[in-house]
Amino acid sequence: MKLQEQVVLVTGGSRGLGKETVAAFAREGARVVINYFNSEEKACELQREIGERAIAVRADVRDAKQVQDMFAEAKDRFGSPVTTIINNALVNFQFDPVSKKNAETISWDDYNLQLEGAVRGALNTTQAGLQDMKEVGFGRIISVGTNLFQNPVVPYHDYTTSKAALLGFTRNMANELGQYGITANMVSGGLLRVTDASAATSKEVFEIIESSTPLKKVTDPAEVADAIVFFASPWARAVTGQNLVVDGGLVMN
Repeated sequence: MKLQEQVVLVTGGSRGLGKETVAAFAREGARVVINYFNSEEKACELQREIGERAIAVRADVRDAKQVQDMFAEAKDRFGSPVTTIINNALVNFQFDPVSKKNAETISWDDYNLQLEGAVRGALNTTQAGLQDMKEVGFGRIISVGTNLFQNPVVPYHDYTTSKAALLGFTRNMANELGQYGITANMVSGGLLRVTDASAATSKEVFEIIESSTPLKKVTDPAEVADAIVFFASPWARAVTGQNLVVDGGLVMN
Protein backbone atom coordinates (compact mmCIF):
# COMPACT_ATOMS: atom_id res chain seq x y z
CA MET A 1 0.00 0.00 0.00
CA LYS A 2 1.36 3.42 -0.94
CA LEU A 3 2.05 5.87 1.85
CA GLN A 4 -0.61 8.21 0.48
CA GLU A 5 -3.22 5.48 0.99
CA GLN A 6 -2.33 4.70 4.58
CA VAL A 7 -3.94 5.86 7.81
CA VAL A 8 -1.10 6.15 10.31
CA LEU A 9 -1.45 6.23 14.08
CA VAL A 10 1.47 7.75 15.99
CA THR A 11 1.20 7.25 19.75
CA GLY A 12 2.75 10.05 21.72
CA GLY A 13 2.51 12.02 18.50
CA SER A 14 2.45 15.59 19.80
CA ARG A 15 6.07 16.00 20.94
CA GLY A 16 9.67 15.08 20.13
CA LEU A 17 10.14 12.06 17.93
CA GLY A 18 6.39 11.53 17.72
CA LYS A 19 5.84 15.02 16.33
CA GLU A 20 8.60 14.57 13.75
CA THR A 21 7.12 11.20 12.76
CA VAL A 22 3.69 12.74 12.27
CA ALA A 23 5.24 15.47 10.13
CA ALA A 24 7.20 12.95 8.05
CA PHE A 25 4.12 10.86 7.24
CA ALA A 26 2.06 13.97 6.49
CA ARG A 27 4.82 15.15 4.14
CA GLU A 28 4.43 11.89 2.21
CA GLY A 29 0.67 12.35 1.92
CA ALA A 30 -0.52 9.88 4.55
CA ARG A 31 -3.48 10.57 6.81
CA VAL A 32 -2.27 10.77 10.39
CA VAL A 33 -3.77 10.19 13.82
CA ILE A 34 -1.92 12.25 16.43
CA ASN A 35 -2.36 10.40 19.71
CA TYR A 36 -1.68 12.30 22.92
CA PHE A 37 -2.36 11.87 26.63
CA ASN A 38 -1.39 15.10 28.39
CA SER A 39 -0.22 17.42 25.59
CA GLU A 40 -3.57 18.48 24.15
CA GLU A 41 -2.48 21.97 23.15
CA LYS A 42 0.56 20.72 21.24
CA ALA A 43 -1.44 17.95 19.55
CA CYS A 44 -4.16 20.31 18.39
CA GLU A 45 -1.62 22.83 17.15
CA LEU A 46 0.09 20.11 15.11
CA GLN A 47 -3.26 19.03 13.71
CA ARG A 48 -4.00 22.59 12.60
CA GLU A 49 -0.61 22.84 10.92
CA ILE A 50 -1.20 19.67 8.89
CA GLY A 51 -4.85 20.30 8.09
CA GLU A 52 -7.63 17.96 7.11
CA ARG A 53 -5.37 14.93 6.73
CA ALA A 54 -4.69 14.84 10.47
CA ILE A 55 -6.75 14.27 13.59
CA ALA A 56 -5.69 14.60 17.23
CA VAL A 57 -7.14 12.02 19.62
CA ARG A 58 -6.57 11.70 23.36
CA ALA A 59 -6.06 8.16 24.66
CA ASP A 60 -3.95 6.44 27.29
CA VAL A 61 -2.26 3.61 25.37
CA ARG A 62 -2.29 1.51 28.53
CA ASP A 63 -6.11 1.47 28.46
CA ALA A 64 -7.45 -0.99 25.88
CA LYS A 65 -10.91 0.61 25.74
CA GLN A 66 -9.52 4.09 25.11
CA VAL A 67 -7.29 2.69 22.36
CA GLN A 68 -10.19 0.89 20.70
CA ASP A 69 -12.28 4.06 20.81
CA MET A 70 -9.39 5.98 19.22
CA PHE A 71 -9.21 3.50 16.34
CA ALA A 72 -12.96 3.76 15.83
CA GLU A 73 -12.82 7.56 15.81
CA ALA A 74 -10.00 7.53 13.26
CA LYS A 75 -11.88 5.12 11.00
CA ASP A 76 -15.00 7.25 11.20
CA ARG A 77 -13.04 10.44 10.49
CA PHE A 78 -11.10 9.17 7.48
CA GLY A 79 -13.49 6.54 6.14
CA SER A 80 -10.65 4.01 6.23
CA PRO A 81 -9.14 1.95 9.05
CA VAL A 82 -5.76 2.49 10.64
CA THR A 83 -3.27 0.42 8.65
CA THR A 84 -0.02 1.64 10.17
CA ILE A 85 0.80 1.80 13.88
CA ILE A 86 3.78 3.65 15.32
CA ASN A 87 4.29 2.66 18.96
CA ASN A 88 6.18 5.70 20.21
CA ALA A 89 4.49 6.74 23.48
CA LEU A 90 6.82 7.15 26.46
CA VAL A 91 5.23 7.15 29.89
CA ASN A 92 6.72 9.33 32.64
CA PHE A 93 10.40 8.99 31.85
CA GLN A 94 13.32 11.40 31.65
CA PHE A 95 16.84 10.68 30.39
CA ASP A 96 18.53 12.13 33.44
CA PRO A 97 21.85 10.42 34.20
CA VAL A 98 22.19 12.26 37.52
CA SER A 99 18.88 11.53 39.21
CA LYS A 100 18.18 8.10 37.67
CA LYS A 101 17.71 5.18 40.05
CA ASN A 102 20.50 2.66 40.45
CA ALA A 103 20.54 -1.09 41.10
CA GLU A 104 19.85 -0.56 44.81
CA THR A 105 17.01 1.93 44.49
CA ILE A 106 15.14 0.79 41.36
CA SER A 107 11.82 -0.91 42.19
CA TRP A 108 9.56 -3.32 40.40
CA ASP A 109 6.99 -0.54 40.18
CA ASP A 110 9.50 1.46 38.14
CA TYR A 111 9.99 -1.47 35.78
CA ASN A 112 6.27 -2.09 35.57
CA LEU A 113 5.50 1.52 34.67
CA GLN A 114 7.75 1.31 31.62
CA LEU A 115 6.61 -2.19 30.67
CA GLU A 116 3.00 -1.01 30.80
CA GLY A 117 3.74 1.93 28.53
CA ALA A 118 5.88 0.04 26.04
CA VAL A 119 4.62 -3.53 25.84
CA ARG A 120 1.05 -3.19 27.06
CA GLY A 121 0.63 -0.09 24.93
CA ALA A 122 1.89 -1.92 21.84
CA LEU A 123 -0.36 -4.89 22.58
CA ASN A 124 -3.40 -2.62 22.88
CA THR A 125 -2.73 -0.81 19.61
CA THR A 126 -1.95 -4.03 17.75
CA GLN A 127 -5.10 -5.76 18.94
CA ALA A 128 -7.23 -2.70 18.22
CA GLY A 129 -6.07 -2.59 14.60
CA LEU A 130 -5.61 -6.27 13.87
CA GLN A 131 -9.03 -7.20 12.48
CA ASP A 132 -9.09 -4.33 9.99
CA MET A 133 -5.50 -5.06 8.93
CA LYS A 134 -6.39 -8.69 8.28
CA GLU A 135 -9.42 -7.68 6.24
CA VAL A 136 -7.45 -5.35 3.97
CA GLY A 137 -4.45 -7.72 3.85
CA PHE A 138 -2.01 -5.02 4.86
CA GLY A 139 -0.55 -3.73 8.09
CA ARG A 140 2.57 -2.06 9.41
CA ILE A 141 3.49 -2.16 13.10
CA ILE A 142 6.58 -0.09 13.88
CA SER A 143 7.79 0.27 17.45
CA VAL A 144 10.34 2.72 18.76
CA GLY A 145 13.21 1.08 20.63
CA THR A 146 16.61 2.22 21.83
CA ASN A 147 20.25 1.43 21.20
CA LEU A 148 20.73 1.28 24.98
CA PHE A 149 19.78 -2.37 25.27
CA GLN A 150 22.72 -3.20 23.01
CA ASN A 151 25.07 -0.62 24.50
CA PRO A 152 23.82 0.55 27.93
CA VAL A 153 26.24 3.43 28.29
CA VAL A 154 23.85 4.80 30.91
CA PRO A 155 22.00 2.07 32.86
CA TYR A 156 18.40 3.27 32.68
CA HIS A 157 17.25 -0.05 34.10
CA ASP A 158 13.49 0.27 33.72
CA TYR A 159 13.42 2.01 30.33
CA THR A 160 16.02 -0.19 28.67
CA THR A 161 14.45 -3.42 29.92
CA SER A 162 11.02 -2.40 28.62
CA LYS A 163 12.44 -1.67 25.17
CA ALA A 164 14.24 -5.03 25.09
CA ALA A 165 10.93 -6.69 25.90
CA LEU A 166 9.29 -4.64 23.13
CA LEU A 167 11.72 -6.13 20.61
CA GLY A 168 10.66 -9.62 21.71
CA PHE A 169 7.03 -8.56 21.28
CA THR A 170 7.83 -7.20 17.82
CA ARG A 171 9.48 -10.38 16.59
CA ASN A 172 6.71 -12.62 17.87
CA MET A 173 4.11 -10.47 16.12
CA ALA A 174 6.20 -10.48 12.94
CA ASN A 175 6.27 -14.27 12.98
CA GLU A 176 2.54 -14.73 13.53
CA LEU A 177 1.11 -11.88 11.46
CA GLY A 178 3.23 -12.09 8.34
CA GLN A 179 0.77 -14.51 6.76
CA TYR A 180 -1.81 -11.69 6.72
CA GLY A 181 0.42 -9.15 4.99
CA ILE A 182 1.30 -7.47 8.28
CA THR A 183 4.90 -6.63 9.14
CA ALA A 184 6.33 -5.69 12.53
CA ASN A 185 9.65 -3.91 12.96
CA MET A 186 11.52 -1.68 15.39
CA VAL A 187 13.49 1.51 14.90
CA SER A 188 16.00 2.19 17.68
CA GLY A 189 17.48 5.62 17.97
CA GLY A 190 20.17 6.75 20.31
CA LEU A 191 19.82 9.70 22.63
CA LEU A 192 18.11 12.35 20.51
CA ARG A 193 18.82 16.06 20.47
CA VAL A 194 16.64 17.50 21.76
CA THR A 195 13.31 16.17 23.00
CA ASP A 196 11.37 16.71 26.21
CA ALA A 197 12.63 13.36 27.47
CA SER A 198 16.28 14.28 26.84
CA ALA A 199 16.04 17.83 28.16
CA ALA A 200 17.74 16.84 31.42
CA THR A 201 20.74 15.40 29.61
CA SER A 202 23.87 17.47 30.09
CA LYS A 203 25.89 19.09 27.33
CA GLU A 204 28.82 16.87 28.34
CA VAL A 205 26.88 13.69 27.60
CA PHE A 206 25.96 14.94 24.14
CA GLU A 207 29.61 15.84 23.52
CA ILE A 208 30.69 12.32 24.47
CA ILE A 209 28.19 10.88 21.99
CA GLU A 210 29.40 13.22 19.25
CA SER A 211 33.04 12.29 19.76
CA SER A 212 32.42 8.52 19.82
CA THR A 213 29.96 8.30 16.90
CA PRO A 214 31.29 7.80 13.34
CA LEU A 215 29.13 10.60 11.94
CA LYS A 216 30.36 12.91 14.73
CA LYS A 217 26.90 14.20 15.52
CA VAL A 218 23.96 13.46 17.78
CA THR A 219 21.00 12.00 15.89
CA ASP A 220 17.99 14.28 15.69
CA PRO A 221 14.33 13.17 15.78
CA ALA A 222 13.71 13.94 12.09
CA GLU A 223 16.40 11.45 11.06
CA VAL A 224 14.79 8.68 13.08
CA ALA A 225 11.34 9.63 11.77
CA ASP A 226 12.51 9.10 8.19
CA ALA A 227 13.63 5.57 9.06
CA ILE A 228 10.20 4.89 10.56
CA VAL A 229 8.56 6.04 7.33
CA PHE A 230 10.82 3.65 5.41
CA PHE A 231 9.37 0.64 7.26
CA ALA A 232 5.86 1.75 6.28
CA SER A 233 6.80 2.33 2.64
CA PRO A 234 6.63 -0.13 -0.27
CA TRP A 235 10.44 -0.33 -0.23
CA ALA A 236 10.28 -2.27 3.06
CA ARG A 237 7.58 -4.69 1.96
CA ALA A 238 9.82 -7.75 2.46
CA VAL A 239 11.26 -6.62 5.80
CA THR A 240 9.82 -7.86 9.09
CA GLY A 241 11.04 -8.74 12.55
CA GLN A 242 13.99 -6.37 12.26
CA ASN A 243 15.51 -3.79 14.58
CA LEU A 244 17.10 -0.90 12.70
CA VAL A 245 19.49 1.14 14.84
CA VAL A 246 19.54 4.79 13.79
CA ASP A 247 22.23 6.46 15.89
CA GLY A 248 24.96 7.59 13.51
CA GLY A 249 26.84 4.31 13.82
CA LEU A 250 27.42 4.34 17.59
CA VAL A 251 26.04 0.78 17.76
CA MET A 252 26.84 -1.47 14.81
CA ASN A 253 25.00 -4.77 14.34
